[in-house]
Amino acid sequence: MQIENRLGVVFRNRALLDLALVHGSRVNEAQDIRTASNERLEFLGDAVLGMVVAEALYHERPDAGEGILTATRSALVRRETLAEVARSLGLGAFLQFGRGEAASGGRDKDRNLADALEAVVAAVYLDQGYDAARAFILRHLQPKLQAAHTHGTTPNYKALLQEHLQANNQPVPRYRVVSAIGPDHEREFTAEALLHDTILGRGTGRSRKAAETAAACAALEQLHTQGGMNHGQT
Repeated sequence: MQIENRLGVVFRNRALLDLALVHGSRVNEAQDIRTASNERLEFLGDAVLGMVVAEALYHERPDAGEGILTATRSALVRRETLAEVARSLGLGAFLQFGRGEAASGGRDKDRNLADALEAVVAAVYLDQGYDAARAFILRHLQPKLQAAHTHGTTPNYKALLQEHLQANNQPVPRYRVVSAIGPDHEREFTAEALLHDTILGRGTGRSRKAAETAAACAALEQLHTQGGMNHGQT
Protein backbone atom coordinates (compact mmCIF):
# COMPACT_ATOMS: atom_id res chain seq x y z
CA MET A 1 0.00 0.00 0.00
CA GLN A 2 2.93 2.37 0.55
CA ILE A 3 3.60 2.79 -3.16
CA GLU A 4 -0.11 3.31 -3.85
CA ASN A 5 -0.23 6.00 -1.17
CA ARG A 6 2.68 7.78 -2.81
CA LEU A 7 1.06 7.56 -6.23
CA GLY A 8 -2.38 8.53 -4.95
CA VAL A 9 -3.90 5.56 -6.77
CA VAL A 10 -5.46 2.37 -5.38
CA PHE A 11 -5.24 -0.35 -8.00
CA ARG A 12 -7.99 -2.85 -8.66
CA ASN A 13 -5.46 -5.15 -10.30
CA ARG A 14 -2.29 -4.79 -8.23
CA ALA A 15 -0.43 -7.06 -10.66
CA LEU A 16 -0.33 -4.21 -13.18
CA LEU A 17 1.47 -1.96 -10.72
CA ASP A 18 3.85 -4.74 -9.74
CA LEU A 19 4.72 -5.30 -13.40
CA ALA A 20 5.31 -1.58 -13.95
CA LEU A 21 8.07 -1.74 -11.35
CA VAL A 22 10.05 -4.61 -12.92
CA HIS A 23 13.16 -3.49 -14.82
CA GLY A 24 14.45 -5.58 -17.71
CA SER A 25 17.61 -6.50 -15.79
CA ARG A 26 15.46 -8.35 -13.25
CA VAL A 27 14.02 -10.50 -16.01
CA ASN A 28 17.46 -11.30 -17.40
CA GLU A 29 18.54 -12.72 -14.05
CA ALA A 30 15.25 -14.44 -13.19
CA GLN A 31 15.02 -18.21 -13.23
CA ASP A 32 11.27 -18.13 -13.85
CA ILE A 33 10.66 -17.78 -17.60
CA ARG A 34 7.23 -16.30 -16.82
CA THR A 35 8.81 -13.19 -15.33
CA ALA A 36 8.14 -10.12 -17.50
CA SER A 37 9.47 -6.57 -17.46
CA ASN A 38 7.79 -3.18 -17.66
CA GLU A 39 8.89 -2.53 -21.26
CA ARG A 40 5.48 -3.11 -22.88
CA LEU A 41 3.81 -0.92 -20.28
CA GLU A 42 6.45 1.73 -20.89
CA PHE A 43 5.55 1.71 -24.60
CA LEU A 44 1.87 2.25 -23.86
CA GLY A 45 2.49 4.79 -21.13
CA ASP A 46 4.62 6.91 -23.45
CA ALA A 47 1.66 7.21 -25.83
CA VAL A 48 -0.85 8.00 -23.08
CA LEU A 49 1.47 10.57 -21.54
CA GLY A 50 2.05 12.28 -24.88
CA MET A 51 -1.69 12.45 -25.56
CA VAL A 52 -2.54 13.90 -22.15
CA VAL A 53 0.18 16.54 -22.31
CA ALA A 54 -0.72 17.45 -25.90
CA GLU A 55 -4.38 17.88 -24.94
CA ALA A 56 -3.48 20.00 -21.92
CA LEU A 57 -1.20 22.26 -23.95
CA TYR A 58 -3.81 22.62 -26.68
CA HIS A 59 -6.29 24.03 -24.18
CA GLU A 60 -3.86 25.99 -21.98
CA ARG A 61 -1.81 27.58 -24.79
CA PRO A 62 -4.51 28.71 -27.27
CA ASP A 63 -2.21 31.21 -28.97
CA ALA A 64 0.74 28.85 -29.44
CA GLY A 65 1.52 27.48 -32.87
CA GLU A 66 2.19 23.87 -33.73
CA GLY A 67 5.95 24.21 -33.44
CA ILE A 68 5.83 25.69 -29.94
CA LEU A 69 3.24 23.15 -28.80
CA THR A 70 5.31 20.27 -30.16
CA ALA A 71 8.55 21.39 -28.57
CA THR A 72 6.90 22.28 -25.26
CA ARG A 73 5.38 18.81 -25.15
CA SER A 74 8.81 17.32 -25.87
CA ALA A 75 10.29 19.31 -22.99
CA LEU A 76 7.55 18.19 -20.61
CA VAL A 77 7.81 14.49 -21.44
CA ARG A 78 11.57 14.27 -21.88
CA ARG A 79 13.53 11.81 -19.79
CA GLU A 80 14.92 14.34 -17.33
CA THR A 81 11.50 15.81 -16.54
CA LEU A 82 9.90 12.41 -16.00
CA ALA A 83 12.82 11.27 -13.85
CA GLU A 84 12.34 14.36 -11.68
CA VAL A 85 8.69 13.45 -11.16
CA ALA A 86 9.61 9.83 -10.41
CA ARG A 87 12.10 10.99 -7.78
CA SER A 88 9.49 13.19 -6.14
CA LEU A 89 7.33 10.06 -5.79
CA GLY A 90 10.21 7.99 -4.42
CA LEU A 91 9.64 5.51 -7.23
CA GLY A 92 13.22 4.27 -7.32
CA ALA A 93 12.89 2.57 -3.95
CA PHE A 94 10.17 0.29 -5.30
CA LEU A 95 11.80 -0.78 -8.56
CA GLN A 96 12.93 -4.38 -9.03
CA PHE A 97 16.35 -4.71 -10.64
CA GLY A 98 18.85 -7.41 -11.39
CA ARG A 99 21.82 -7.42 -9.04
CA GLY A 100 24.17 -5.81 -11.54
CA GLU A 101 21.88 -2.89 -12.36
CA ALA A 102 21.07 -2.31 -8.71
CA ALA A 103 24.76 -2.28 -7.82
CA SER A 104 25.51 0.26 -10.55
CA GLY A 105 23.09 2.82 -9.10
CA GLY A 106 20.13 1.85 -11.24
CA ARG A 107 17.61 3.21 -8.76
CA ASP A 108 18.68 6.78 -9.47
CA LYS A 109 19.32 6.64 -13.21
CA ASP A 110 17.16 9.04 -15.18
CA ARG A 111 16.38 6.46 -17.85
CA ASN A 112 15.17 3.82 -15.39
CA LEU A 113 13.06 6.30 -13.44
CA ALA A 114 11.49 7.85 -16.53
CA ASP A 115 10.72 4.44 -18.02
CA ALA A 116 9.15 3.30 -14.76
CA LEU A 117 6.96 6.39 -14.56
CA GLU A 118 5.71 5.76 -18.10
CA ALA A 119 4.97 2.16 -17.13
CA VAL A 120 3.03 3.32 -14.07
CA VAL A 121 1.00 5.66 -16.28
CA ALA A 122 0.10 2.68 -18.48
CA ALA A 123 -0.78 0.60 -15.44
CA VAL A 124 -3.18 3.30 -14.23
CA TYR A 125 -4.66 3.55 -17.73
CA LEU A 126 -5.24 -0.20 -18.05
CA ASP A 127 -6.56 -0.52 -14.52
CA GLN A 128 -8.87 2.49 -14.36
CA GLY A 129 -9.11 4.07 -17.81
CA TYR A 130 -8.05 7.24 -19.58
CA ASP A 131 -9.62 9.72 -17.17
CA ALA A 132 -7.77 8.26 -14.20
CA ALA A 133 -4.48 8.21 -16.12
CA ARG A 134 -5.07 11.79 -17.21
CA ALA A 135 -5.74 12.90 -13.63
CA PHE A 136 -2.59 11.13 -12.43
CA ILE A 137 -0.41 12.75 -15.10
CA LEU A 138 -1.79 16.24 -14.63
CA ARG A 139 -1.51 16.02 -10.86
CA HIS A 140 2.22 15.45 -11.09
CA LEU A 141 3.04 17.58 -14.14
CA GLN A 142 0.72 20.46 -13.28
CA PRO A 143 3.42 22.79 -11.89
CA LYS A 144 5.35 22.62 -15.17
CA LEU A 145 2.20 22.92 -17.27
CA GLN A 146 1.09 25.88 -15.18
CA ALA A 147 4.42 27.62 -15.68
CA ALA A 148 4.12 27.20 -19.44
CA HIS A 149 0.60 28.63 -19.33
CA THR A 150 1.11 31.48 -16.84
CA HIS A 151 4.41 32.77 -18.11
CA GLY A 152 4.00 31.75 -21.71
CA THR A 153 7.42 30.18 -21.36
CA THR A 154 8.93 28.46 -24.35
CA PRO A 155 11.84 26.11 -23.67
CA ASN A 156 15.33 26.88 -24.94
CA TYR A 157 15.28 24.15 -27.55
CA LYS A 158 18.96 24.39 -28.44
CA ALA A 159 19.95 24.06 -24.79
CA LEU A 160 17.51 21.19 -24.29
CA LEU A 161 18.88 19.34 -27.31
CA GLN A 162 22.45 19.78 -26.12
CA GLU A 163 21.49 18.61 -22.63
CA HIS A 164 19.70 15.56 -24.04
CA LEU A 165 22.64 14.55 -26.21
CA GLN A 166 25.19 15.01 -23.45
CA ALA A 167 23.04 12.96 -21.08
CA ASN A 168 23.40 10.15 -23.62
CA ASN A 169 27.18 10.57 -23.83
CA GLN A 170 27.01 12.32 -27.20
CA PRO A 171 28.82 15.49 -28.31
CA VAL A 172 27.07 18.83 -28.65
CA PRO A 173 25.11 19.25 -31.89
CA ARG A 174 26.15 21.60 -34.64
CA TYR A 175 23.97 23.66 -36.92
CA ARG A 176 24.20 24.63 -40.56
CA VAL A 177 22.07 26.91 -42.70
CA VAL A 178 21.21 25.10 -45.92
CA SER A 179 19.19 27.79 -47.67
CA ALA A 180 18.11 31.43 -47.49
CA ILE A 181 15.26 32.28 -49.83
CA GLY A 182 13.51 35.56 -50.56
CA PRO A 183 14.31 39.27 -50.42
CA ASP A 184 16.13 40.74 -47.43
CA HIS A 185 13.00 42.06 -45.72
CA GLU A 186 11.23 38.68 -45.73
CA ARG A 187 13.98 36.11 -46.14
CA GLU A 188 13.29 32.58 -44.93
CA PHE A 189 16.20 30.52 -43.62
CA THR A 190 16.34 26.73 -43.40
CA ALA A 191 18.75 25.15 -40.93
CA GLU A 192 19.66 21.64 -39.85
CA ALA A 193 20.72 20.29 -36.46
CA LEU A 194 23.38 17.62 -36.84
CA LEU A 195 25.04 15.01 -34.69
CA HIS A 196 28.26 14.12 -36.46
CA ASP A 197 26.97 13.84 -40.05
CA THR A 198 23.44 12.75 -39.13
CA ILE A 199 20.61 15.24 -39.53
CA LEU A 200 18.55 15.20 -36.34
CA GLY A 201 16.08 17.89 -37.36
CA ARG A 202 15.38 20.61 -39.90
CA GLY A 203 13.56 23.90 -39.37
CA THR A 204 12.80 27.25 -40.97
CA GLY A 205 12.64 30.80 -39.66
CA ARG A 206 12.95 34.47 -40.54
CA SER A 207 16.50 34.56 -39.15
CA ARG A 208 19.40 32.17 -38.79
CA LYS A 209 18.76 31.96 -35.06
CA ALA A 210 15.06 31.22 -35.53
CA ALA A 211 15.82 28.53 -38.10
CA GLU A 212 18.37 26.87 -35.82
CA THR A 213 15.90 26.99 -32.94
CA ALA A 214 13.25 25.35 -35.13
CA ALA A 215 15.76 22.68 -36.16
CA ALA A 216 16.53 21.93 -32.51
CA CYS A 217 12.80 21.73 -31.80
CA ALA A 218 12.35 19.23 -34.66
CA ALA A 219 15.32 17.21 -33.43
CA LEU A 220 13.90 16.93 -29.92
CA GLU A 221 10.57 15.76 -31.27
CA GLN A 222 12.22 13.18 -33.52
CA LEU A 223 14.40 11.84 -30.71
CA HIS A 224 11.38 11.56 -28.44
CA THR A 225 9.30 9.81 -31.11
CA GLN A 226 12.02 7.36 -32.09
CA GLY A 227 13.13 6.77 -28.53
CA GLY A 228 16.84 6.50 -29.22
CA MET A 229 20.04 8.17 -30.24
CA ASN A 230 20.89 6.08 -33.29
CA HIS A 231 18.26 7.55 -35.54
CA GLY A 232 18.17 10.47 -37.90
CA GLN A 233 17.90 11.61 -41.46
CA THR A 234 20.80 11.47 -43.85
